[in-house]
Amino acid sequence: MSGAAHNPGADLLIPADTPLHRAAPQCKVAATALCILVVACTPRDVFWPYIGYGLVLAAAAAVAQIPAGTLLRRLVVEIPFVFFVVLLPFLATGPEVHVLGVPLSIAGLESGAAIVLKASFGLLATGVLAATTPLPEVITGLERLRVPKIFTAVASFMIRYVEVLNSELNRLRTARACRGGDPRWLWQARDTAVCVGALFVRAFERGERVYLAMASRGYDGSLPTTLTGEPATRTAWLMAFAPPAAFATLMATAWATA
Repeated sequence: MSGAAHNPGADLLIPADTPLHRAAPQCKVAATALCILVVACTPRDVFWPYIGYGLVLAAAAAVAQIPAGTLLRRLVVEIPFVFFVVLLPFLATGPEVHVLGVPLSIAGLESGAAIVLKASFGLLATGVLAATTPLPEVITGLERLRVPKIFTAVASFMIRYVEVLNSELNRLRTARACRGGDPRWLWQARDTAVCVGALFVRAFERGERVYLAMASRGYDGSLPTTLTGEPATRTAWLMAFAPPAAFATLMATAWATA
């Protein structure tokens, strides 16, 4: 399964030779998913477990040689989401606290803080995964975790051929510009619609050719073992489950003391 996107997700990956980079992708994917699940289950009004979550993720980032600034910069994707969260203290009901003379709902403050923290730590966990695991390996890890083939196949084709479609779109734009097309004007919307239709037809035809080529080589909807790798060892699973276990311990303690 080759394409123009020879190294998809390269902008997220931080090349290094560390234990996290060498770990089996299925172990890293499962550990990340469990960490995100545990963070989501943390009590809304208890905040001290996030200190422990941060220490665990910081240790993982240090082992993987991921600069802290790189992980923090990747949190900017949640900034538009935060703008909606800041409305909660003004819209929620219940007991209030005055900050600089402005009445704010205590329940809204707690809910907003919990939402932001859970989203941020979920992004940090996935950031560590993306920094240590190429996207194709994430797909193979999902296959090793017995995710339905239809999902892994669609995701695999998407990450491998998104650059092909982007290149095709750029060629169509260049051809349209050479013929005087300018999508900034409303009366040229027809040209844009024709371009989108041509892109769809070309993408469909290319997909048919790629599928026939792969089917003639024995493709049956899943990658061969030579590409997905061997099953992870028991030691690898135990090491991968150490961070989720620490997260789960903190979460359980939070519920017990809430």
